[in-house]
Amino acid sequence: MFDFEKLDVYQVIKVNNTKVLKFVFSHPTLDIYIKDQWKRANLSIVLNLAEGTGRMTNADKKHFLTIARGSVFEAVAILETVKELGMIEEILFSEFYESYEQISKMLLGMIRSYSS
Repeated sequence: MFDFEKLDVYQVIKVNNTKVLKFVFSHPTLDIYIKDQWKRANLSIVLNLAEGTGRMTNADKKHFLTIARGSVFEAVAILETVKELGMIEEILFSEFYESYEQISKMLLGMIRSYSS
């Protein structure tokens, strides 16, 4: 098992990614650009967490976690756009939003733990 797989935040991200990607793949009416950016942002969260966890210095770890958190913000902005376009139900919007918020807080805690 890899170190990042042991993290609680990884488990939360994995569940969120599965739900979001299933939503994106099952909605052919979503604009292709929105779909692509949302997929990229979601994958960036987990990929930067994994890469950062594998780095050796605290500065490197913090850098990749900061990028992962930025991708959370990007995904939330896309989610809100999709909501404003009326392309997602309120219940699902809230579920995704709350998950992103939890991920953001968890990543922030990790980032702060690597600060001097």
